[in-house]
Amino acid sequence: MSNTRSTRAEDMRTSYGFRSVDTEDKQPLVNEVFHSVAKKYDVMNDLMSGGLHRAWKNAMVAALNPPKYGDFKVLDVAGGTGDIAFRIVEASQNNAHATVLDINGSMLSVGRERAIKRKLDPHVDFVEANAEELPFEDRSFDAYTIAFGIRNVPRIDVAIREAYRVLKPGGRFLCLEFSEVDLPLLDKIYDAWSFNAIPQLGKMITGDAESYSYLVESIRKFPNQETFKGVIESCGFDRVSIRNYTGGIAALHSGWKL
Repeated sequence: MSNTRSTRAEDMRTSYGFRSVDTEDKQPLVNEVFHSVAKKYDVMNDLMSGGLHRAWKNAMVAALNPPKYGDFKVLDVAGGTGDIAFRIVEASQNNAHATVLDINGSMLSVGRERAIKRKLDPHVDFVEANAEELPFEDRSFDAYTIAFGIRNVPRIDVAIREAYRVLKPGGRFLCLEFSEVDLPLLDKIYDAWSFNAIPQLGKMITGDAESYSYLVESIRKFPNQETFKGVIESCGFDRVSIRNYTGGIAALHSGWKL
C-alpha cells in the first residue's frame, strides 16, 4: 500500500482520488460525490466496513468522554448525517450540545431528518459551511470532532488551524480517519476488498460506482499516521496521540489546545 500512500498533506489539495485536479476544482468534485451518496451514506458505511465503523465511532466518543453535567459544546465537522453528533449527545445523557457543520446540503438534510426522528433536535444544530472557513468566533467550543471527513478537505492544514482557533483553551481535537494498514496480510485483503468490492457495492446500493472509487482512492492518498500527526502538531496542538483500530484501517488522532 505504501506505493500509493501520499506522504504530504499538501498533496491532498490537488488529489481527487488518483487523479490530479486544479485546487479550485477539488471541492466541487467532492461535493458532487456526497450529493450523490447522501441518502445511502450510512448504509454503505455498514457494508463497506462490515459494521466496524460503528465500533470505531463509539471508541472515538468514548475517548472524548463528554460530560454529563455543565456547559459542553462540541463542533462536529463533515458530520452531515449526524452520526457522531448523536452519539456524543447520547453519551452525555443529553447534556452536550452539538453543532454539525458540513459543506454539503444533501448530507445535512439527512442529518436534520434523523435528529427529528430520534428526538435529538433540541440538542443538535446544523450549519452549512466550509471547514476551511468556520463561521464561529474564536474560543467557541470545548471539543472539535471530525470522522472520515478530513481527507475530503482540500487544504487540510487550513482546516486544522481553524479547529485550533474555535476551540477554547483546554479544548480537544479528535480526528477519526482511514489510515495506513500495518499488518502485511490484512493490507492485501483490504486492498482487494476496497478496489474490487466497494465500487460494485456502491453501484448496487446507490447506482454510483464512480463515487465509491473516489472514496477508496482518497483513502490511499491520505497521509499515514505519523505524517498526519506532524500536521496536527504544526497547527498548534499539543499532546498529539495516535490510536490505531483494526490494524490501522482506521486511526484516531487526538490533540489538545493548551
